[in-house]
Amino acid sequence: MDDSPLSDISILIIEDDKLLCRRVSAYLESRGGDVMSGASLEETRNLLADYSFDVVLSDVHLPDGNGLDLLRGKSYPATTRVLIMTAEGGVETAVEAMRLGASDFLTKPFELDELPLVILRSRQQQKQARLETFRKETRSQDLGLFFGEAMSGIRQSLDKIIETDQRLGDSLPPVLLIGQTGTGKTSFARWLHENGPRSSNELVEVNCSALPETLAESELFGHERGAFTDAKTSRIGLFEAADGGTLFLDEMPSLSLPLQAKVLKAIEDQEIRRLGGRKTIKINIRLIAAGGEDLKKRVAQGLFREDLYHRLDLLRLELPPLKLRVGDLPSLAQSLLDKLALRYKRGARKLSQIGLQRMVNYEWPGNVRELAHELERSLIFEDGEELDLNMLAHADGESGSGNLSPEQWFNPAFQFPEEGFQIEEAVLKMIQHALDQSNQNVSAAARLLGVNRDYIRYRLSQKKEP
Repeated sequence: MDDSPLSDISILIIEDDKLLCRRVSAYLESRGGDVMSGASLEETRNLLADYSFDVVLSDVHLPDGNGLDLLRGKSYPATTRVLIMTAEGGVETAVEAMRLGASDFLTKPFELDELPLVILRSRQQQKQARLETFRKETRSQDLGLFFGEAMSGIRQSLDKIIETDQRLGDSLPPVLLIGQTGTGKTSFARWLHENGPRSSNELVEVNCSALPETLAESELFGHERGAFTDAKTSRIGLFEAADGGTLFLDEMPSLSLPLQAKVLKAIEDQEIRRLGGRKTIKINIRLIAAGGEDLKKRVAQGLFREDLYHRLDLLRLELPPLKLRVGDLPSLAQSLLDKLALRYKRGARKLSQIGLQRMVNYEWPGNVRELAHELERSLIFEDGEELDLNMLAHADGESGSGNLSPEQWFNPAFQFPEEGFQIEEAVLKMIQHALDQSNQNVSAAARLLGVNRDYIRYRLSQKKEP
């Protein structure tokens, strides 16, 4: 691998001064650049028709016209950064070039040592433009994180990861987030990035399940012109765009096995190769990967590479589903509701007792995401300062285990026996029945009975006492 500063950059020089062109070409090639040259507009148009370039250095005065005509005619692909070379005092020309889309300019005569700095700066602008486009297409509103009692262990693990990151500095191991859909994997990835040593650099988020299989490799690793039928220009991939920052691969198990192998190689070697390209490109990224609870099962089934799993599994965080965070629900809901009220410019809102009961009794198969959406709907459609979560009642049919009225579950024909009735035994029997129904999950049983976990634990402890 060439360590030269311009080793991954293709450069076109448009200059009819042959001596200057040779000097600049030789210098850039000595720094690792892949250089071609053209001496006229016609020759340049022919080169642009056959090749793609990362950077163009163009003179203004050419034998058959003005170099700015190529900018006016939109002859350059959007991925190409154009640097204009102007004579000393050509301020108006430089301003016009920038207005037409040039990314920078050089005033003749210039020192050759200036070139790598200007080219690398334009290269960074190219990456930034790619990131801005991607951010507009994919970035969604982040409602933030709430750490309650049930998440105390996760918070401790996050703090240890950040502490380790600070010690390691530049070379950060990957993080694996495991959890059901809606448990907040994206929010945790953002938290790790924003609280880590790379917070000032880019966070690139990719939902792998949304990538078409035929385009996934190009999206992740980029491509060169002509790599496939529609590749009319070269394009950097998201691994390359995240260089120096963090790359979050959500739903990573949806990638094909061959692509998983390429991801593994990129992680281990810290370099990638664009689709259709010959040169390797160095990268330095912190990878955060996310998958479902069935990831180990997918490994056993041969659907996810075992070597990639072990490479990712060093720093693993398993995010609990919302049904195991019943004690956190009221505080979590209020935290989300406060943020939503600000976004919708509504005054302070809270859940009514009916709303709290409906929330506690609901199963939340969509986890935190579903809870946030339910609160958002109620904030929009319900009036008053207290929300009842009415749409949740319709979705659940008010027939959940904790919502049955006495008329629905009590048998009016029941007769108390002459010798009396042991209500404590009946309560314990109901608790045991709820535990059996919920596979001995105390939180789930408490939700079925409409009580808190401490009540069940207290009753069970009383049962064990002599």
